[in-house]
Amino acid sequence: MADTSTLIDNTPSESKTGITPEGWLTDSWYLACLTSELKSAQPIRRIVLGQPVVLARDEAGTAFALRDICPHRLVPLSAGRIVETDGAATLECPYHGWRFGADGACKHMPSLTGSEPYEPGKVKVRRYPTHEANGAIYVFVAHNPRFEGEPDVPAPEFGPLTGVPKFVIEDVFNAHMDDAVVGLMDPAHVPFVHNQWWWRPPSVGLKLKEKPFIPADRGWAIDRHKPSSNSKLYKWVFGDEVETEIRFQLPGFRWEIISNDKARLLTLTCLTPEAPKRTRITQLTWWTGAPLLNLAIPFAKPMARKFLRQDGDMVDLQNLGMEHQKAMMWIDDIDIQAKWYQMLKREWASARSEERDFVNKIEPKTLRWRS
Repeated sequence: MADTSTLIDNTPSESKTGITPEGWLTDSWYLACLTSELKSAQPIRRIVLGQPVVLARDEAGTAFALRDICPHRLVPLSAGRIVETDGAATLECPYHGWRFGADGACKHMPSLTGSEPYEPGKVKVRRYPTHEANGAIYVFVAHNPRFEGEPDVPAPEFGPLTGVPKFVIEDVFNAHMDDAVVGLMDPAHVPFVHNQWWWRPPSVGLKLKEKPFIPADRGWAIDRHKPSSNSKLYKWVFGDEVETEIRFQLPGFRWEIISNDKARLLTLTCLTPEAPKRTRITQLTWWTGAPLLNLAIPFAKPMARKFLRQDGDMVDLQNLGMEHQKAMMWIDDIDIQAKWYQMLKREWASARSEERDFVNKIEPKTLRWRS
C-alpha cells in the first residue's frame, strides 16, 4: 500500500500578491463585527490581519471601515467621535480634531488658518470596503493598501437567511489561522474531543464514515446527505427525515446546513486572523421552523460555547508541541481537507499574482474514515 502521509511545515513563505508574509489571504472578505455591535453614534475598533480597523456608520446608517490610525500623530480614530462635516458623517480624531469621511479622505483640519500649503483632502487613511447582511459586517482586505475601487471578489453569501442570528458565540484561539482552520474541519477528532452525552458519548464507539465531497466556489462541500446515525441532537430537533451539508470557502468560512421540509438551520463559523498566533472564531446560527430550538436557546448557547472551547483547548495543547517542532504529519483520508485548504491558498496567491482567474482543482471524491 502506498504511503499517503505527508509532512507539512506551516512556516510562512515569502509574500506575493494575494497573501501576506504571515500566510493570511488578501483580496478577501473577513468578518469584522456584528451589526448589533456597531451603534450609529459610536465607532468601534477591530484587528483584522494584524491591522487596526475602525468601523462606524455614515449619516444614512451605512457601515464603513477605515484604518484606525490618524496619520497626524497616530492616535486611533476609534477613540474619537462621529461628527457632521458639510452634511456628512466624519470620524474626528480626539487629539487635534482632524475629520475623516467614509472614503478615507480628511475633510477638516481645524488648526489651519488658510495660509498653510496643506489641502486636507489630499490626506487619506486606508478605506476597507464593507458588506453588511443578516446581522454581520464584513470587510474586504485588498492586497494593495491604496486600493480605492470596488472588490472584484463577491461578498460572502451563504444562502437564504432570515434576519439576524438567533445566537452568536465567540472565542479566540491561540493559533495561526491555518491551524485553526485545519482543527475545525478535522473529521476524526470528534469522538475524542467532543464526547458529551448530548452529542457524541464514548459508548457510541467508532463508526465508518463515507462522505461525498464536491468542489464549490473557492472551496469545497460535503454534498447533501443524511447525518451520521450517532448525531442524536439532530434527530431530537428535526426528526428522522433530515439532511445536512457542510461547506468551506476561502479565506475562512465554514457553514453547516441542517434541513428537512419543515425547518432549516445554518451555523456559520467565521475565522478572522488578528495576530500570527491569535485567531478570532465567531459562530452565528440562524434557523426557521424547529420550535424546540427556540425553547433551547438558554441551553444551546453554553453547549455551543463549550463545544468551541474544546477545540481551543486542543490548540493550546498543540502549541506545546509546536514550540519544539513545526512540521506536522498529515495522512489520507482524514487530512485531505487540510491539504485542499493549503492547495487552494497557493492557487489563490498564484492567481492574484498572475492576474488570472482562480482555478479550483478539487475533484469530486468520497472520503472514508472512522470516527
